[in-house]
Amino acid sequence: MSETLDRLLAESRDRLKAAGLDGAAVDARHLISGLLGLSLAGLMARGGEPVSPADAARIRAAVERRVAREPVYRILGEREFHGLTFTLSKETLEPRPDTETLVDCLIPHVRRIAASKGSCRLIDLGTGTGAICLALLAAVLDARGLGTDISEDALATARENAKRNGLAERFQSHRSDWFEAVEGRFDIIVSNPPYIRSNVVAELEPEVRYYDPAAALDGGNDGLDAYRAIALHAGRHLEPDGVIGLEIGFDQKQAVAALFETQGFCLLESSKDFGGNDRVLIFGQDVERSNDR
Repeated sequence: MSETLDRLLAESRDRLKAAGLDGAAVDARHLISGLLGLSLAGLMARGGEPVSPADAARIRAAVERRVAREPVYRILGEREFHGLTFTLSKETLEPRPDTETLVDCLIPHVRRIAASKGSCRLIDLGTGTGAICLALLAAVLDARGLGTDISEDALATARENAKRNGLAERFQSHRSDWFEAVEGRFDIIVSNPPYIRSNVVAELEPEVRYYDPAAALDGGNDGLDAYRAIALHAGRHLEPDGVIGLEIGFDQKQAVAALFETQGFCLLESSKDFGGNDRVLIFGQDVERSNDR
């Protein structure tokens, strides 16, 4: 009997379910649609169509990788974020939906500055795939961005993603450990830095622990090392009317806010993610403190 999409979908779902994976049906649909270049609706509509032996073998191999706890989008090699598609690599995090909250919070600020000055210059510290920076550039045509990272692999991936999404002319990359090798000032400073406490990293789900780069997860003993590094030097790199946008861990709002307030910034706004957890903080210069200096 020839293989059909419906039969392979059911087989894949049952294999993942038997392996104890939550969301087995969803994972099976995403894997098969991604591997075959179909939309989810197209997958369901064409369920009775035959599948070639080569494609069936690819699907079964991908399912076994998922059984081994490799994430779906790592297997597919790409993930959608804020309407764009991003290639993944070994030393980049998957751009996740909760991080879209950071982009959404910053877009009005990028637009405001671009409208006022005719352009907006932004820097994405620890850019990874480039997802945050490139999503902002896609949303505001008068913005230009610099993505920094300590990983050459990540920077190459970000450049590839800029090209893939038609944004290469407005995106630059530079190797730097936070602000260490950065010069100049920016209207927007943005980062989704590592913020997980070192002693928690080993307790993370296998999908994260084994497949996400450790350097993008481990935030030090209290999870705040990156925020300290950013807060310490942000003042010399932020334009007077600029803002800093940060993703944070669910329990870090007060601690991160205190770090930046100590360095002369004020919390302008905060936002929760889709799960109702604190996820984004937006800071500006504390004008009164600046005037007192």
